[in-house]
Amino acid sequence: MSRTPSRRLTRRLLALGAGTGATLLSIGVLAGPAGAAAASPHSSHRVCGAPATGYAACHAIMLDSSAATANALAPNAAPAGYGPADIQKAYALPGGTSITGPTVAIVDAYDDPTAAADLATYRSQYGLPACTVANGCFTKVGQTGTSSLPAKNASWAQEISLDLDMVSAACPTCKILLVETNSAAIGNLGAGVNTAVRLGAVAVSNSYGGAESSSDTGYDTSYYNHPGVAITVSSGDSGYGAQYPAASRYVTAVGGTTLTRSSAARGFTESVWSGAGSGCSAYDAKPSWQKDTGCSRRTIADVAAVADPNTGVAVYDSTAYNGRSGWMVFGGTSAASPIVASVYAKAGTPSSGSYPASFPYAHPGALNDVTSGSNGSSSPAYLSTGGTGYDGPTGLGTPKGLTAFAG
Repeated sequence: MSRTPSRRLTRRLLALGAGTGATLLSIGVLAGPAGAAAASPHSSHRVCGAPATGYAACHAIMLDSSAATANALAPNAAPAGYGPADIQKAYALPGGTSITGPTVAIVDAYDDPTAAADLATYRSQYGLPACTVANGCFTKVGQTGTSSLPAKNASWAQEISLDLDMVSAACPTCKILLVETNSAAIGNLGAGVNTAVRLGAVAVSNSYGGAESSSDTGYDTSYYNHPGVAITVSSGDSGYGAQYPAASRYVTAVGGTTLTRSSAARGFTESVWSGAGSGCSAYDAKPSWQKDTGCSRRTIADVAAVADPNTGVAVYDSTAYNGRSGWMVFGGTSAASPIVASVYAKAGTPSSGSYPASFPYAHPGALNDVTSGSNGSSSPAYLSTGGTGYDGPTGLGTPKGLTAFAG
């Protein structure tokens, strides 16, 4: 089993902040719309504060550069950050010009009252097919699947916009179901997952997490064990250390990378993002398809996608929070989870009784192996450091087409 030095853990817990206040960070390099890199890192902040026991925080991180937070675009200017064409090229994903399904669900806490309008703005900006309530592509429901919605929350609204935009970028032909739960309590978020599955989603993204607890195996049984459905969960944004529900044995835990433009044939290179979560679960058993020896129980993560806010993604959200709205650049493993959920959906409906978390382990060669970078210090080192084959922060790697995510 691995150990995290107590001072390192303390620093990371403090970095999460208290309450709902913003926490400033300084990591990575911003990739602009034309791929130009900024000369130095920008500050950024977590959208959600540290959660109380039994609750989860969203994993969205907003970049604080002026270029990334402009409320309006200059004529003919593109938003800062990676757009759908970049995501599709980086991960060899098909595009599409019409909505054909299947349905990807997003589970988040509280209501984003402008979700449909903001989604329309994002998709229009990038020429994606319209995804609206009217054409049957976009559906928003409350925790139990009805039109009764929870209270508005501006920080979670930004998380919701990030999630919806990343599904649009990775699978523009997918339908989208947004389930808004009554609060960020794990029980409510888990009930939202059950609702998403009941309403027909083939993949369900969860961009949130909190501290592990002895209740986690019970949460597994009640909320996250859904054979035949891909359940993805972001691994966390505080570096080395396990979080739940990423630690659930039944989900695909999605780590994070720094995605940088390159002259290579792929057009991009990736390294471990220093904030990506990884580690050994204290409670969840290791699933049969996971064969690494550094953790006697479940190891986080399984796969990864872009998460560094300084090589982040363009997002549109009109709900002002901390004085910012409009076009912004986001990162965090909140971006990675809906991307991977969308890849699962595009790869085809999982067979009944299957566990999609196992699929990448059957096709490790069909992923981009991330072999450099670190999110901290651990023993053995692979739990926190990128290397050939499996590592904690990025799992088996990032999507390279659909093969690794098809059952």
